[in-house]
Amino acid sequence: MAVLEKTADASTEAATAAAREYLTFRLDQEEYGIDILKVQEIRGYEPPTRIANAPPFIKGVVNLRGTIVPIVDMRLKFNCAQAEYNSFTVVIILNLRNRVVGIVVDSVSDVMELAADQIKAAPEVESVIDNGSIVGLGTIGERMLILLDIEALMSGVDMGLV
Repeated sequence: MAVLEKTADASTEAATAAAREYLTFRLDQEEYGIDILKVQEIRGYEPPTRIANAPPFIKGVVNLRGTIVPIVDMRLKFNCAQAEYNSFTVVIILNLRNRVVGIVVDSVSDVMELAADQIKAAPEVESVIDNGSIVGLGTIGERMLILLDIEALMSGVDMGLV
């Protein structure tokens, strides 16, 4: 009986390791996914306090329960059209290497579980997003998600955050 339980536990762990959960969000017409384990919370957008000489995509900082959190506008970071802030605009608060960072996105879609066979390698193309920051492309039926390594993206030299 104990051997049977261990086998069941091992197969459950293998399935869990193969499938990962991603928080999906939208920027303009594109849909992105980030590892749900990096997400601390999701908040409504509130204008941050601007910091002098910060790159344009760093909107400023907010005080989140005593922690000063830099806020990055992902539309500006990815050179999308100027962001329009509305009731759907949210800030995803991330916990990256014990550093808290917020990213502004158009809207959050949902949490999706993707198995390894649903993730394809990203093509090598010239883009605003460093290829090292793209995990791959997730496919769910006709939907395609650009899966980001948000930690690598936020720790880029141009970010100066992590």
